[in-house]
Amino acid sequence: MIPPSPLRRSLALALAMAATLTPAVGYNLSRDYSGANFFDGWDYYGSWDNLTLSEVWWLNQTEATAEHLAYVNEAGKAIIRVDNTTNVPVSQDPRRNTIRITSKDSYDYGSLWVFDATHLPYGCSVWPAFWTKGPLWPDDGEIDIVEGINLMSSNQMAIHTLDGCTTNKNIVQSGSLGFTNCSAGAGCTVHENKANSFGEGFANAGGGVWATQFDVAGVFIWFWSRPDVPAALTQNQTTIDISSWGTPSASYPVSPDCPITKYFTPQQLVIDIALCGDWAGVDSIYQSSGCSGTCGVTGPGSPAYDNAWFEINYVRAYTTGAVPTATASPSGSTSTATVTSTASGSGRTTQPQQNQSSGTRRAARSAGALGLLGAMLGLLLLA
Repeated sequence: MIPPSPLRRSLALALAMAATLTPAVGYNLSRDYSGANFFDGWDYYGSWDNLTLSEVWWLNQTEATAEHLAYVNEAGKAIIRVDNTTNVPVSQDPRRNTIRITSKDSYDYGSLWVFDATHLPYGCSVWPAFWTKGPLWPDDGEIDIVEGINLMSSNQMAIHTLDGCTTNKNIVQSGSLGFTNCSAGAGCTVHENKANSFGEGFANAGGGVWATQFDVAGVFIWFWSRPDVPAALTQNQTTIDISSWGTPSASYPVSPDCPITKYFTPQQLVIDIALCGDWAGVDSIYQSSGCSGTCGVTGPGSPAYDNAWFEINYVRAYTTGAVPTATASPSGSTSTATVTSTASGSGRTTQPQQNQSSGTRRAARSAGALGLLGAMLGLLLLA
């Protein structure tokens, strides 16, 4: 192997430092999904899981309301749950009812998403997630903010892209780096090292908060258990300054190994609960994550699914620009954001089609990110 030149080492160091700097940037509240109107801003999937092949039927809104699987409780918190009242008979294709919802709005670069929950679904076969996707999945990128299976006690974060994006071990983050090929099945994974980020421990600690920065500089995810949540996120402030948040749990900075803007278009937010499927239901994984035997959803719903529910205080989307469409100049290393509404639909598709306009947007953003890298390289060459 040829030793890296001093210039190359300097460039790598400069990129790493730039990616971890958090300038004082104000994010303005754009959408607040909370209280009695929580579910107004979402579309329901209304189909079987043709994506991860889990043993569920994701209900439509009418069904979800009738079966009391998606509602706002007396405390004003959103509940999303698995059916735990039905005895599902053994059959060739058993399925249990649950929920998947996708935000009507899409959020561009320059966005910050905050997810505050007091309870996450857990239990054998249970696979909950709070994540994002582009309009054409998987072409337009995916960010997994909250995800775990079965009796796992810690959260796993990830990004998923098309071929060409990788992460490296020099990233500054508090979580533990897992897989580094973002186009592989698991994506580029990071395991949370802070306590009480999933499962029973999360519930016993009173829950917690995740914040995700989606920017031309990269994707960055923070987690705080309930006692450590920043004051700005507990006081319902409409403007958030992230400069004091410190090291993220997961960092995916723009780099030559992964020019973020090449792989991500505006993202929709998704909340769902799957059961079994191609992660939680794999025998070896099922058994190594606290469960015995093989994964299945048949039989009585209780007590198996008594803990399979979200209790959500709020989901909030912030942008660096005006609400809802930003027109101001970029500030620091962040970009301005555009919030757009999308037509109702089930979102993720198994056979994504080409989209010329999304390719044009991606090329424009890639040029901006590469321009930033080029400017940094130029400074190093002049030094």
